[in-house]
Amino acid sequence: MGYENPSPIQAETIPHLIAGRDVVGLAQTGTGKTAAFALPALTHMAQSYDAGDLGSAPNTLVLAPTRELAIQVAEAFSSYAAKTDGISVLPIYGGAPYGPQLAGLRRGANVVVGTPGRVIDHMAKGSLDLSEVRHLILDEADEMLRMGFAEEVDKILAQTPETKQVALFSATMPKAIRRISEDYLNDPVEVAVKTKTTTGANIRQRFVFIKHHAKPEALARIMETEPHDAAIVFVRTRSATEEVASKLSARGFRAQAINGDIPQNLREKTVEQLKDGRIDVLVATDVAARGLDVERISHVFNYDIPLDTESYVHRIGRTGRAGRSGEAILFVTPREKRLLRAIEKATRQQVEQMNLPTVADVNASRLERFSERITQTLAGEELEEYRGLVTSYVSEHNTPAEDVAAALVAMVHDGRPLLLDEQAEDDLARAANQSFDREDRGGRGDRERGPRGGKHGQPSADPGNAIYKIAVGKKDGVNPGHIVGAITGEANLRGNQVGSINIYPTFSLVELPKDLSRDQLSALGKARVGGRQLNIELDSGPHGTGGFKKKFDGGKKFDKKGPRKGGFAKR
Repeated sequence: MGYENPSPIQAETIPHLIAGRDVVGLAQTGTGKTAAFALPALTHMAQSYDAGDLGSAPNTLVLAPTRELAIQVAEAFSSYAAKTDGISVLPIYGGAPYGPQLAGLRRGANVVVGTPGRVIDHMAKGSLDLSEVRHLILDEADEMLRMGFAEEVDKILAQTPETKQVALFSATMPKAIRRISEDYLNDPVEVAVKTKTTTGANIRQRFVFIKHHAKPEALARIMETEPHDAAIVFVRTRSATEEVASKLSARGFRAQAINGDIPQNLREKTVEQLKDGRIDVLVATDVAARGLDVERISHVFNYDIPLDTESYVHRIGRTGRAGRSGEAILFVTPREKRLLRAIEKATRQQVEQMNLPTVADVNASRLERFSERITQTLAGEELEEYRGLVTSYVSEHNTPAEDVAAALVAMVHDGRPLLLDEQAEDDLARAANQSFDREDRGGRGDRERGPRGGKHGQPSADPGNAIYKIAVGKKDGVNPGHIVGAITGEANLRGNQVGSINIYPTFSLVELPKDLSRDQLSALGKARVGGRQLNIELDSGPHGTGGFKKKFDGGKKFDKKGPRKGGFAKR
């Protein structure tokens, strides 16, 4: 997968975890801690499988504060275990239907990665049995407690065997984390690692906020409009190198893939072609691009965001060589915001958001290149023979010379249009160029969210939003950050979709989108802050939107007109 040397947190913790010790690891996101706890657990499971006693019950349980992190950790486990027989991985998190998760648990999952609220739900349903857990990992434990999951974490830990191995990873060590360590870990080894990752000052770092399916079009647009010499496009998998290189070639770029499956002699030949200009784009995995030093590389594209910051630094170091300036462009999907935060924190540099070129930008660039090619051809070629052919054709067919020229251009382009249709809606650029949620990117701190001016000083909702009442307030010790964290973590909402928050002694009022789905409302009804369920309901006071006052606790079915009778059908 491109790892050559362990990161500091891996080097410090893996030997202890392999030996069976409990570990407290203090490290920031992006330092390689996922591999630090995943590889030892997978090693132990592989040994159990070889001995014939692994079984299908959960052997490893990872608790993560958000659905995004749970998904990423599960993907990492799956990647590490791809060539290991008998090991299955399942993420479970709020804001998603129960059906596929229940089916996955029934089939058997050796590794379960989940958010605390959804893990508790499955325990209550009897669908998640923790009696065979041998490895328990708390990832980003301080964030988990800050979001109000302390009670859930205690309940989960209490239901696991005393003989389990526990690994706790946290960026900080507040009293609550220290208390968990003392209560549930057995003589743990404490490892603290600080990152010293830096990037070259002559490399401009930018990112594009993009959905995964739109990446090929986004990459092509940037490469058409951004002046560049040669470029490397980094992807995570070997198969992706071939796929992305093929898509670039189909769009007219001279692209080639290199990965671990390519023989060394062919790899060397490809690098030489990049150096002498016979190809302009290399699509590569981390391992294939190690040690690559080509001065003409002006751009590095992180098509797939790296899972650790050291890989990011190594990747973008392929440009900006020999004192030249370089460009590093990172594609960030909505669920990868936390990885961007980790990169910025580790490199101590803010990555600038760039606008994705529009259709008009692409067309302007194509026209400019077309004009340049004509100018260069007029200046550098002997055209007398061709001029004679055109003159003869114009005379014989009584056709204007500009029509003949237009036909020749069409022949060169093989019937493909030179320009894109600017009348077509440019949804891709509009979606990518929306303002990136900097507040959500910076973490879920204690944000002041004051009321908007409604009647009698009560909060009112913006168009498209509604005011909801939740059953936690000042007496529960909550702050806006706790509420935002629980809502975004369980309902798959962005931070900027949460509007005003007003905290009263026994309840709080929160502005949220009016069109929340049934799954989102069900998840929010059971979400917890400060140990208490939110029991969310539409507010019916003078400051609200009117309507009904039924709790969205997962037991009622509802649509735009209000709750339906009969409850949820059993799934």
